Amino acid sequence: MRRTLLLPLIVASALFMENLDSTVISTSLPVIAEDLGENPIALKLALTAYFVSLAVFIPISGWMADRHGSRTVFRLAIMVFMFGSLLCAMASSLEGFVLARFVQGMGGAMMVPVGRLVLLKSVPKSELVQALSYLTIPALLGPVFGPPLGGFISTVFHWRWIFIVNLPIGLIGLYLVSRHVPQIFEEQVAPLDVRGFLLSGFGLSALILGLSTTGAHLLPREASLAAMAAGAISLAFYVRHAYAHPHPVLDFSFLKVATYRTGVLGGALFRIGVGAMPFLLPLLLQLGFGYSALQSGLITCTSAIAAIFMKTMAVAILRRLGFRTVLVANALIASTSLAAYALFTDTTPYAAMIAVLLFGGFFRSLQFTALGALAYADIERERMSPAASLANVTQQIAQSLGVTVAAFALESIAAMHGRESVAASDFGPAFVLVSLIAASSFFMNIRLAADAGAEVSGRRPRDGA
Repeated sequence: MRRTLLLPLIVASALFMENLDSTVISTSLPVIAEDLGENPIALKLALTAYFVSLAVFIPISGWMADRHGSRTVFRLAIMVFMFGSLLCAMASSLEGFVLARFVQGMGGAMMVPVGRLVLLKSVPKSELVQALSYLTIPALLGPVFGPPLGGFISTVFHWRWIFIVNLPIGLIGLYLVSRHVPQIFEEQVAPLDVRGFLLSGFGLSALILGLSTTGAHLLPREASLAAMAAGAISLAFYVRHAYAHPHPVLDFSFLKVATYRTGVLGGALFRIGVGAMPFLLPLLLQLGFGYSALQSGLITCTSAIAAIFMKTMAVAILRRLGFRTVLVANALIASTSLAAYALFTDTTPYAAMIAVLLFGGFFRSLQFTALGALAYADIERERMSPAASLANVTQQIAQSLGVTVAAFALESIAAMHGRESVAASDFGPAFVLVSLIAASSFFMNIRLAADAGAEVSGRRPRDGA
């Protein structure tokens, strides 16, 4: 029982550090940009670099833990994350900050799946549900505390302290992992798909780098186009490689399963729209309305509070309505809430903004919960790990694309009006665009069978009679 409590809390603490860091930076982007002497839109690269790093290294984290031991890899993950945090705190240029965020992502990519793997392999099945329940803590609390904490540190102290505070937390984590996390190996581990890892890693990195630098940030336009082309070619070679390899690092055969395909690809469209919010909303509040970073953080965190409330109702809603009904209707409701942000002005009362954020946060979280559960409804238990790798990579790329699309929209709208910097009026069309992308997931969701995922949702056929 002691391990059932202690292990999940250790893993959850590491994941909380990673989740907190990924949300705390969004609120502080304008302050960081000003200190580095950059356009705030250019800081999109710091967000996309982190997501891309997660996408590149998540697929091999499980293999590394099986081959080299869970405790060894978990400690390595924390050390890499700490090193990346130190680099972020020391960064004095956009290039250095983006590189530091990529290093941070390498550590985060190993912490998430390896921590979950430790629990799955060390906790008795009779206590597994209780153990895994602790892992929801960082996912729920990180987005709540991250924005206001980032705003508070940036307003009262200095943005570099956002990353410095990770160092003592990481040291405590290293001690606890070394003392309490078991060293678990697998006796037989399939060879690592090195060629696939290189092709997919380079392809994803180059493609997103090219897309993210189209606004003449970091790279010349010609170099951005060359990166996009090289990334697309590399990914095309990877797809050909994956279908011929017995153990590809990313297995596309899962997309043949209808529920998985909808959960992952339909979820990706929805995440592109929602992934733009942590980037767009703080910029609107700070650059457009003149709010401080702390004010911005206190407002934006309210959607995460609604998400926590939704978790208490999701099971009942899915059992009553089923996956298809929830995903079809909720895609439109949640997307409409995103478009509502376009109505915000500098005279909009706080109460009205918070009400819209609470409403949107509830339905977006419901959509994520349904998509996540649906994706694994028809996947065999022994194939969960590779299925999760592809789903996690797709999720990170979708979030990265959301930031990229939002930034491109802002810059394009400003350029159409002959301005080099964005104004509050530029955000409305950007919010509408990303909401339309999120809403397009409707067309995938509506193709689901009426009883799709019924075993997982618990909805019986007679409920729909």
